[in-house]
Amino acid sequence: MSRLQGKRVIVTGAGSGIGRASAKLFAAEGAAVVVVDKVPPAVEETAAEIKAAGGKAISVAADAGAEADVQGFIQKAAKELGGIDVIFANAGISGGLVPLFEQTVELWREILRVNLIGPFLAIRHGAPLMVKQGKGSIICTASVAGLRANAGGHPYSASKAGVISLVQTAANALSGTGVRVNAICPGLIETGMTRPLFERAREHGTAGKIGQLNPLQRAGEPKEIAAVALFLASDEASYVNGQAIAVDGGLSSTHPFAQTRR
Repeated sequence: MSRLQGKRVIVTGAGSGIGRASAKLFAAEGAAVVVVDKVPPAVEETAAEIKAAGGKAISVAADAGAEADVQGFIQKAAKELGGIDVIFANAGISGGLVPLFEQTVELWREILRVNLIGPFLAIRHGAPLMVKQGKGSIICTASVAGLRANAGGHPYSASKAGVISLVQTAANALSGTGVRVNAICPGLIETGMTRPLFERAREHGTAGKIGQLNPLQRAGEPKEIAAVALFLASDEASYVNGQAIAVDGGLSSTHPFAQTRR
């Protein structure tokens, strides 16, 4: 398989979950991948798995919401790979479900720093390199929580709504350059971020109810988000720009309703 043959890719949040699944899939499709995560052992493990499968990976321990770190891994990728074709700004944090009146400014600042400023920094420092070559794809992880209420905490949801606006405005700011900017809005996916929810359900014997609100009536898997990221990274998505694509089993397609049992 070679849908990304010769592509030079950066994936943040690559130490686990969606980031790891995407990095491995990109490498399997022919890309050279710079995997970034703030947890050194985790990102090194991702790189090792890619190399063991015959792929090319460079691991970088960095904070995707810190400008100096972002500049560092973008410069490293450009230098060692000879350029950058794709950035998947996937790193994010949830912040938990803190009641509205108990939320602090510090909590909001940290979630916005990682979830929204992080993707902005990836665009700010990565897009100019792509503009020079006349082509590139930037993908940001948003969420269904950025589309409507009750899919995440307040600051998390606001940050992801900001990501959706960011890709729309950035795509237009980059008009005529050949650089595309899109977002993926995952629904309920089992990752390190959501694992406590899944574990509680299993402990209480209610695992079968996970994902029951979407038409597919199940949770998703990281590889299902990775597949959409692969499409957006590839030349197959050459006419897809400024979009926020929900990958949520159909959850965002409907209003709340009482399930009719057959």
